[in-house]
Amino acid sequence: MSESTTNDPATGDSSTRQRGSDGEKWLSGFVSLIGLWIALSPFVYGPAASMLWNDLLVGGAIFLLAGYNYYRLTNADATSTGVMSLVALLGLWVFISQWAIGGEFAMSGLEAASTGLIWSNILSGLVAAGLSAYIAYTGGREVPRGTAAQT
Repeated sequence: MSESTTNDPATGDSSTRQRGSDGEKWLSGFVSLIGLWIALSPFVYGPAASMLWNDLLVGGAIFLLAGYNYYRLTNADATSTGVMSLVALLGLWVFISQWAIGGEFAMSGLEAASTGLIWSNILSGLVAAGLSAYIAYTGGREVPRGTAAQT
């Protein structure tokens, strides 16, 4: 794990900002794959006209943004907390969009393909949002020198 050290001359305290652990790297890769799944899922379950473009655009954005964070971590750079926070918000949108955009499916009788797509988006959105929020949280915290987190 790479680290960068910051010194606060006023207090004489130094802390270390973590530079992406292996766990963050692999979780970012996993979130990127979830984004790819979201983008491709309308074609697997049969495209629902209302969800097709939403899933393509938002899933593609999650794929690219989480992939960018994975790339940063493989090059020993710090986690981009802003990017992963945006991915968490996009994951929440995928979850919420089932009712905001796909409301026609919720009100009428669901076809098997539409039900699968809805559940896929609900689960994928929640997992992507949760993991991305965790990565943003752990990547943005500062760890005081000499703590167990540095070992």
